[in-house]
Amino acid sequence: MISVAEARRRILDPLAPTGVETVGLADALGRILAAEVRARVTQPPVAVSAMDGYAVRADDVARTPATLRQVGEAPAGGAHDGVVGPGEAVRIFTGGPVPRGADTIVIQEDADADGERIAVKAGAPPGTHIRPAGLDFGEGDVGLKPGRILGARDIALAASMNCPWLRVHRKPRIAVLATGDELVMPGEPMGPNQIVSSNNLGLRAFVEESGAEAIDLGIALDTEESLETLAAGAKGADMLVTIGGVSVGDHDLVRTVLGDMGLDVDFWRIAMRPGKPLMFGRLGETAMLGLPGNPVSALVCGLIFLRPAIARMLGLGETSVRRGKAELGRDVAANDRREDYLRATLARDESGALIATPFEIQDSSMLSRLARADCLIVRAPHAPAAPRGTPVDIIPLNPPGPDSP
Repeated sequence: MISVAEARRRILDPLAPTGVETVGLADALGRILAAEVRARVTQPPVAVSAMDGYAVRADDVARTPATLRQVGEAPAGGAHDGVVGPGEAVRIFTGGPVPRGADTIVIQEDADADGERIAVKAGAPPGTHIRPAGLDFGEGDVGLKPGRILGARDIALAASMNCPWLRVHRKPRIAVLATGDELVMPGEPMGPNQIVSSNNLGLRAFVEESGAEAIDLGIALDTEESLETLAAGAKGADMLVTIGGVSVGDHDLVRTVLGDMGLDVDFWRIAMRPGKPLMFGRLGETAMLGLPGNPVSALVCGLIFLRPAIARMLGLGETSVRRGKAELGRDVAANDRREDYLRATLARDESGALIATPFEIQDSSMLSRLARADCLIVRAPHAPAAPRGTPVDIIPLNPPGPDSP
């Protein structure tokens, strides 16, 4: 058996970022930027007002009260074509271009209008409430750099920079293939020795949640013909992920069948719990990751190995699994030679310390516990028994947010 770190290295090292494609802004949310985005315009293009009020000469309102004469208006989307001379004012609105001759804005609360007569009650030094041309960015400025996961703010910025199209990494195509005569899809009739399949649907959702495109190949029966037929659907995918059939047993056909199809196996066992029977190799141009059949094992291994692999193919610079620190909420026994990932809940005690409490039963078939878990507690191989309150490493399972513990 190899270590988790070694397995992760051997999975990630041969992977390369996918190709680049162009998408419209409306389809760019969540995609990974592959090329820098430069502004095609200057924003604002000219000096504009930051407030509703009057564009005036600062010298004319150096002493107040002062009386000026309104000679025009400058609304957003419009402009005053004349020059503001001594004793003159132009009614201006937020976003309106500052007219020539004016060098400050008197806000409307500091002025009273009586027809063309504007009584200014408080002055404004030069530059007050004026946004100069290029305050936000200038034409040619780099607004977004490659490797960024595009969010709503990035989409808004790209739109403001007049960039309707973005170059992004193509989503990796991940083919998901479950195996086993005992599996039926939710809602289908069940035989006496069958169970409802959760892995293929769960892994498909996991793949898409991780930013890739999932290709559901279905459930292969425990026959060479069925497995070979469905596995052929992975041709052209960036990675084939199989579920089940990779441990030692008379009915574990994945290595045999895919081996006959040209699979070159790198490794197939790791020192990890849950997830000892994990296989990695290449089937022609397609990377192959064989996950355990137990539902919890499959999803935990997906988090530790598949998500970083997808991140590498997406061109993300950071492929490590997000970690944190907490204190044990209960005693735990000494660990054996396998790296252990304990499902646990998170809470804060009276002092605000983060407490991770592992479930008493850690069976890898219990999806309900995984769904309830807030984190995984990571225990190194041969870690000694640890009492309640011991600091531990954790992998949060929920995204950061205001309701996170």
